[in-house]
Amino acid sequence: MPTLNINGKDTLVDADPTTPILWALRDTLGLTGTKFGCGVALCGACTVHLDGVATRSCVTPISAAAGKKITTIEAVGADQVGLAVQTAWIAHDVAQCGYCQSGQVMSATALLKGNKKPSDADIDTAMAGNICRCGTYARVRSAIHAAAATLA
Repeated sequence: MPTLNINGKDTLVDADPTTPILWALRDTLGLTGTKFGCGVALCGACTVHLDGVATRSCVTPISAAAGKKITTIEAVGADQVGLAVQTAWIAHDVAQCGYCQSGQVMSATALLKGNKKPSDADIDTAMAGNICRCGTYARVRSAIHAAAATLA
C-alpha cells in the first residue's frame, strides 16, 4: 500500500499503484471535492496540485505521486493564494452549477503561484482545458485578476 502526502498529511492508501489519483481520493479516502468529468484529462474537473503543479488526477496514477505533495480543493484555502482565489470566486459569483469549480480554482491557484500578475492571455493559457458548461469564463478571468490584485 503506497503512502501519499495529501493535504500535508502522510496517508496510507489501500489501492493499486496504477489507480488514478482521482479514484484514490474519492473512493478510498472520501475526499469528494475533486470531481470526475471526462476521464481523459480534457475537462479539468479533476485538477489537483502535485508539488504545486495543476495536474489532471483522472489519468495520473498514484505511483506518480510517490514522494510528492498532493493538494486538493479541500485544503487549497489553507494557503494565502488559494484563499484569495476562493474569496474572489465568491465575490465574482463565478459558480453557477459548480461542478467544474474545484478544478477551476485549483488551476487558477497554480497560475497565481507562478505568475503574480497574469495578463488575459496568461489566464486563457493556464485555464485552457478547464471546461465550464455554464460558460462563466469571463467571471473566471475577472476573479483571477481580483485575486492577483488582492495578493499584490
